[in-house]
Amino acid sequence: MSNYHSLDSEMKRIYGKKVYRLALDAGCTCPNRDGTCGFGGCFFCADSAYAESVLPISEQIEKAKEKVAAKTKDNAYIAYFQSHTNTYGDMNRLCGMFQEAINHPEVVTLAIGTRPDCLDGKWIERLAELNKIKPVWVELGLQTINDDTAKLINRGYNLAVFEDAYKRLKAAGITVIVHAIIGLPGEADKDAIATVKYLSSLNPSLDGIKLHNLNILKGTVLCEMYEKNPSLIHEYTMEEYLSLVIKLIRILPEGCVIHRITGDGPRSLLVTPKWITDKKRVQNTFRKLLEEKEEPGL
Repeated sequence: MSNYHSLDSEMKRIYGKKVYRLALDAGCTCPNRDGTCGFGGCFFCADSAYAESVLPISEQIEKAKEKVAAKTKDNAYIAYFQSHTNTYGDMNRLCGMFQEAINHPEVVTLAIGTRPDCLDGKWIERLAELNKIKPVWVELGLQTINDDTAKLINRGYNLAVFEDAYKRLKAAGITVIVHAIIGLPGEADKDAIATVKYLSSLNPSLDGIKLHNLNILKGTVLCEMYEKNPSLIHEYTMEEYLSLVIKLIRILPEGCVIHRITGDGPRSLLVTPKWITDKKRVQNTFRKLLEEKEEPGL
């Protein structure tokens, strides 16, 4: 598909080699966990406690490199601060960790997962300074443009807050990747399409997107809801879900990088869908469907 622009191909275009993510922990929590705007976190998020102390970033990088050592000898990595809200906490402490990561000679990009309601002007200034050293990506978990669904999932902010943060990040020259979840309770294909159409209409244009199917994990509010009434949630088959993903990709603006097409919940906690654990089968089916959709008349 002409507008399927994967992260892997983008990294190879820029750096001439495969680049792997290294998952790092800044020891953060979230404002919808500690009572600032709510408790319990988003309803699909497993109840993992945040760490009050974490290993030094240099040690975390080395440990994370060991996990992917068998897959690569290129030594090019994305330092990815993923867990919880990584701009929620002491700015100097967190920026010190980001600085250590971005200055690592094998790190080519710094990726920071956070919330749009935790990005005031000072934070964006600091991120813009880091962006002068190496590329900085900010990942925002929008999930849906439907504010009613946002309340249901305990997201803790409305669409206007997201749009304001997005525009300020882009004005500062920072790359923004947005997360969207397909299959939230009460939502159908049309809702996923509406979310992606909205993201495609943003100005400046969207840099990247992560598409996730809804993962139901043990120990979550979502899992309790599912166990009481499974019919509240539409469980996509692999083929059904991937066909929808292809429709969504066709909507995205040219040049938007697709970072992910499925969720990746931990096997030990995953209740459903089980098909996401067979990554090779998912990838092969996706490629097959892509080829079929490119045939004339489809």
